[in-house]
Amino acid sequence: MQTTEALDLMRMHGCFQGLEEDALAEIAEHMEVVRYKPNEYVHQPNTHLAHIYFVVQGSLSATHRDLRGNEKVLGVLSRDDQFGAITGGALSESLPEGIVARTNCTLLKLEHEKALILAPKYPKFRFNVLQAVARAVRRNFIEDKSKPQPSIVAIFHSSPATRPLTQRLVRRLAELGEQPCVLSDQDEEKHEEGVDYAALGKENCELSISKIREQVIRRRNLGRLFIDVDAALDHELASKLIEVSDSVMWCVQAGDENLAAVRLKASSALVPGCREKINLVWLLAEGCQTSPFAPELKELASYDFKVTFCEPQPPLGKTLASGVERLVHYLRGIKIGLALGGGAARGMAHLGVLQVLEQNGIVVDMIAGTSAGALTGIPYASGVSADHWARQFASDLKPPFLFRCLPNGDHWYLVYKYRTGQFDAMLRKYFSDARLEQLPIASCAVTLDLISGEAIVRDQGDVVHAILESINLPGLSVPIFRDGQALVDGGLVKNIPADVLVNYGCNFVIAVSVTAKIEHEFPPKRSRAPQSSMSHASTVQTIMRSLLVQNKNVNSFGLQPADAIIEPDVTRYALTEFVRAEEMAEIGARAALAELPTIKEQLMQLDNRLFADVVKP
Repeated sequence: MQTTEALDLMRMHGCFQGLEEDALAEIAEHMEVVRYKPNEYVHQPNTHLAHIYFVVQGSLSATHRDLRGNEKVLGVLSRDDQFGAITGGALSESLPEGIVARTNCTLLKLEHEKALILAPKYPKFRFNVLQAVARAVRRNFIEDKSKPQPSIVAIFHSSPATRPLTQRLVRRLAELGEQPCVLSDQDEEKHEEGVDYAALGKENCELSISKIREQVIRRRNLGRLFIDVDAALDHELASKLIEVSDSVMWCVQAGDENLAAVRLKASSALVPGCREKINLVWLLAEGCQTSPFAPELKELASYDFKVTFCEPQPPLGKTLASGVERLVHYLRGIKIGLALGGGAARGMAHLGVLQVLEQNGIVVDMIAGTSAGALTGIPYASGVSADHWARQFASDLKPPFLFRCLPNGDHWYLVYKYRTGQFDAMLRKYFSDARLEQLPIASCAVTLDLISGEAIVRDQGDVVHAILESINLPGLSVPIFRDGQALVDGGLVKNIPADVLVNYGCNFVIAVSVTAKIEHEFPPKRSRAPQSSMSHASTVQTIMRSLLVQNKNVNSFGLQPADAIIEPDVTRYALTEFVRAEEMAEIGARAALAELPTIKEQLMQLDNRLFADVVKP
């Protein structure tokens, strides 16, 4: 029985592709099937590794513990990976690295000494293992931005309304040259050209799992397998589908969240550690920008996506309709992040950059903003077009007549807005009590806690609070005291949060800095003001200039992980001239267009099929 199971599992792993049946049978005789639960060690640190392990199902972490006892994750192993082929029994030294299961895992285990005998006898086996080793070396020791691509994807539908998602995904993947297969629990499925559909047995769960494995083996070198089922499936069968899959999409719409949480919780309970492979996919209703707030459901998933099947109407932008493409990014191992830096009113240039990326088909998967970057990036992440926000900010932040009559009236108006708490009311009329986790684009804001001295990254919670904390300029306002923290503008420590996006798994990061260029005069001269009147800088000018200089000096730290950098020159605009937001957005657009050829070339290197349309003239 063990040999038969090993043989079936070997056929699912890339290291055994192309081998004759007699070769598979002989290797299977020496192969052991082993299973591990989450947090169990496959290999303890500082012990001898005498076997080669082939990952058939689940994911594991390669870890290293330093002299202080701190553990660092060196990499992640998933389906089709192997470990031990180089550092096996031929070496007498113990290995400091540990291998620990992240989810339920099924592995094939082969003694290193047996492998040394079998590899010369079966050159194809040796070649496949060397390929797997080379892939691991490239991923871990050479700069390789590729991310794992799930081969088996289970899609659970809480409502018939989400069923079209599967067709849209497989159609898009077929356009990209893939040959996806769909196993569906619906006999009359709408078939897409170039997509193989098969009916999934409902009555016998063992038969269903067997059919899935047969499809994996049969289509091993052909394409991705989707398992498309109703979320009301028997909990035991649903759990088996979750376990056999590399990734799960649990599709819901407003009104389904409570029942979806019950079903997902029941199925997940039978598969410990499965949270990291589960993604929520919210279907947004026509004209709706946000998903419901469902904390219980959110706790059961590691990530969520928002999709719509409707064409958004102004002021909603194209980004709201890009939810399916973000799912395609995820399936293709792509995550594009956009880091927007601080710079007071000059940050309005970010809106032009966002508009150019959208118009040129570059779909952003996540936005991180600091100060003005949060003020522009998070509103855009809500699905409203960038040009609309440029007009709104210019209108909302235009000083009233009384302030326009005062010398430096725009400066004092900004102080007035801060000191009287009017930014909250200004933003609240757009976002009400919406939360970051409800927005169609994943986003976060960077702020600074004066108590701990640490940068704080907000990726959940009240949208308005996240923006206000990040733009809270010291000197113009007092710290925001919340949850035992004293929060001020994040630009003091992390003005360009590119590194934040890398920490969230983005493998291509575009950074936008509006403080890279700085005017070499202070205080700034006003064209109609006599020279004598500008011999002294105001308090507000001094505060703003000090923050600008600090931003410029800390930029280099945040910019280091960025793959592309856009630097609009907005030095001729005062740091308080929000009323000229549309002009600065135009400058941001021109700067983005100048960098666009380079960005497109880099994206083509990352995935030349996915971004082929982006680079068309």
